[in-house]
Amino acid sequence: VVAVNSTLLTINAGDYIFYTDWAWTSYTVFSISQTLMLIVGATYYLTFTGVPGTATYYALIMTVYTWIAKGAWFALGYPYDFIVTPVWLPSAMLLDLVYWATKKNKHSLILFGGVLVGMSLPLFNMVNLITVADPLETAFKYPRPTLPPYMTPIEPQVGKFYNSPVALGAGAGAVLACTFAALGCKLNTWTYRW
Repeated sequence: VVAVNSTLLTINAGDYIFYTDWAWTSYTVFSISQTLMLIVGATYYLTFTGVPGTATYYALIMTVYTWIAKGAWFALGYPYDFIVTPVWLPSAMLLDLVYWATKKNKHSLILFGGVLVGMSLPLFNMVNLITVADPLETAFKYPRPTLPPYMTPIEPQVGKFYNSPVALGAGAGAVLACTFAALGCKLNTWTYRW
């Protein structure tokens, strides 16, 4: 249930390719959303079973489900190439590694695992972006309505590190992923009272 729902929530997190004008802003936001959905579910699975390797298994489920769902989109005429990269797997492997290396220490998992996943996923997501079709080509192939004036983007400054979507995504992800890793652990300890 966790894997299916998190996959549904991240299913369109590769669609920044459609927002050509806002590509980098969307990239950062979607990287963070993917990071958080991965870390909550993977940490939940990992601490529920107590078996290192379960996080990677969880990411594999998400990847396969996404391929199936995007395959259905492809059948409807949408481009398929922007989601085929298994972007969650390497970050989940790092989470498993931390859990194994710290002898199943939950606090280390939250702190170190959260930072590693938060910082790594935007990097792997950039590989995902590099391997997809050219955004401009896609924009012409799949035209969208003109943006209203208040949505018209300002030309971004490029080439500066502090404007890097990977750096911004990694920085924000590293902070937020620790919190969400703690939530993933907490999901196994809550008790419900009527």
